Amino acid sequence: MSGSMEFLLWTKGPMFNIAIAIFAIGLLVRIAEIFMLGRKKNFAEARAGEWLPGLRTMVTRTVADPGTFQRAPFNVVVGWIWHIGFLITLLLFLPHIALIESLTGLSWPALPNPVISLVTSVTLVALIATLVHRMTHPVKRRISTVEDYVVWAVVFAVVLTGWLAYYRLVNPYPLVLGMHILSAEIMLILLPFTKLTHIFTTFIARWYNGAAFGRKGVQS
Repeated sequence: MSGSMEFLLWTKGPMFNIAIAIFAIGLLVRIAEIFMLGRKKNFAEARAGEWLPGLRTMVTRTVADPGTFQRAPFNVVVGWIWHIGFLITLLLFLPHIALIESLTGLSWPALPNPVISLVTSVTLVALIATLVHRMTHPVKRRISTVEDYVVWAVVFAVVLTGWLAYYRLVNPYPLVLGMHILSAEIMLILLPFTKLTHIFTTFIARWYNGAAFGRKGVQS
């Protein structure tokens, strides 16, 4: 392979197909594994239903309670900033919507490019802040694993290369666009096998906990 254009075509062609296949198979196996674990038979008489408490917990656990905010305001605020920023950039940037439409047939209105650029810049700053916080906070530094830093690096690379491509700060342009696509593909490949899986399992886990407590007649 030679040349930036060949690299870009490789990321948009064979590598894209490989990444999608690994992501789809890996995620399917991971979710099937979770559901096949099953639930231990509960012989106690149910004191209440499960579905509504489960759904309520999915909502209430999404918003940090006052106690959590007081204990860890940085984690709550900066975590929300970069998660929301990442989702906005992923789902409301016109080229991303065009890609999703080509794969699924679904599309929706995009945000103006200057708004996406601002959101991306804020997301980058928030991600850097999370890394500095993790490396300087005594407890977080002690409990952090290699996987935590790998996940951070991959997410940061996706956002950074997208920002560089948007402003065409790397020459030739096909090279930085290819780097952006390749970093996104690496993220897709890692997603089913790392903590990134929480993108798909968080709400399942919250529903399960809420339903279990709901059956006991207490609120989670």
